[in-house]
Amino acid sequence: MEIDLVISAIIQARLNSTRLPNKTFAEIEGYPLIWHIINRIKKSMRINDIVVATTINKEDDLLGEWCGKNNIKSFRGSENNVLERYYFAALESHTDIIVRVTADDPFKDPEITDEVIDFMIEEKLEFAYNNNPPSYPEGLDTEVFTMEALKKAYETSTDAFEHEHVTQYFYKNPLLIKQGNCSYHSDLSHLRWTIDKVQDLEMARTVYKYLFNDKEVFLFRDILQLLEVNSWISEINSGVERSDMYRKGMSNEKN
Repeated sequence: MEIDLVISAIIQARLNSTRLPNKTFAEIEGYPLIWHIINRIKKSMRINDIVVATTINKEDDLLGEWCGKNNIKSFRGSENNVLERYYFAALESHTDIIVRVTADDPFKDPEITDEVIDFMIEEKLEFAYNNNPPSYPEGLDTEVFTMEALKKAYETSTDAFEHEHVTQYFYKNPLLIKQGNCSYHSDLSHLRWTIDKVQDLEMARTVYKYLFNDKEVFLFRDILQLLEVNSWISEINSGVERSDMYRKGMSNEKN
């Protein structure tokens, strides 16, 4: 592991979600969702830089102000061209490696994140992920890529869908971007651990009620143990429509 690399988690976030408005600030155990996501990322042993990348829209002023008050780096850019937003946020951070994080996944696991980072570096890849095909629960998706790969996508892509969804250029160009999947040993992709709907938020709040404390983060394995004993928790949001990736085995992105 090269210790002089700048590894940045760039969290794409905005407040005007059509599916669950203002979910970024939805309260879970006394803290907003965005706080929990950042708190979990901070436990990574590999990530040494965190940036919240939001939009220049006035309604996202509140998110920019929150970052300032909590000493979190932020960057503001295009709402729809998220690829461009990522590229300039990464440039400003002088980063070498980017970990893509979405602001609707309250269970991101720092150990899994570090595993994918190490996998990419050890295999000398430009892009590494754990979701194509998916094997972890939806919401534990991890995508890691080099600054060089991001620059290539930004300078090359002319597709509006690829501009909106940061890593789609990578998936569509495996011959140009050296990549690989870091999978789990069994398929748990039927589990839904992300927040798009009210039922998802209720499920997340239930898990946090059982497992959260403000001294250390609970992990993937802790949630699995909880659900083994309390299978009803998974039923809370089991009826929510899945993303394309988890319905069809294809890559899909949010925010």
